[in-house]
Amino acid sequence: MVDSTSPDREILGDSDAYESRNAQKSDAIQRFFLRPFFLSLTIGVPFCIYKMIFGISILRTGTAGGSLSEAAGWLIIIWAIADLFMNSAYSLQDLLHLPSRFECCTLAQAGRFFSRPMVFLALDTLLSFSIICIMLWSGLIATLSPVETLLWHAATTLNLISLSVVSLYKEIRKF
Repeated sequence: MVDSTSPDREILGDSDAYESRNAQKSDAIQRFFLRPFFLSLTIGVPFCIYKMIFGISILRTGTAGGSLSEAAGWLIIIWAIADLFMNSAYSLQDLLHLPSRFECCTLAQAGRFFSRPMVFLALDTLLSFSIICIMLWSGLIATLSPVETLLWHAATTLNLISLSVVSLYKEIRKF
């Protein structure tokens, strides 16, 4: 509620209009959190960084595994690069207010063929989180170069802070 001396009350006329304006602002924030640009920047790109660093780590440590580990490393790097291009293009389509002609990542795009892109996107998320766990629990995280460490920390910070901001916003909206 707004008190009678509020400038908003004078402009809007009553408290219902004031609350309506706040709800519109609130909905605009909620829509921003759901925009492909925001999601790609805070989830997609960090996941691409994790995949890329994982692939590089496999190549670096996989000399004992021979050609199989080398092939796996390169396959993961190619997957990361493809997803990075798709996330970037997906974001650009959103910023230009164009309809999306494809999904944000390779697995979600594959899921489109089965009319289940969100299931495959969830699979991509599971694989990305698995990569994070493998990097941590295998000790590969300790072998990263300073640049890789910086990228890993930036991706983690962006991903976790955005998740917490969105969660906090949802909880604040309940009141």
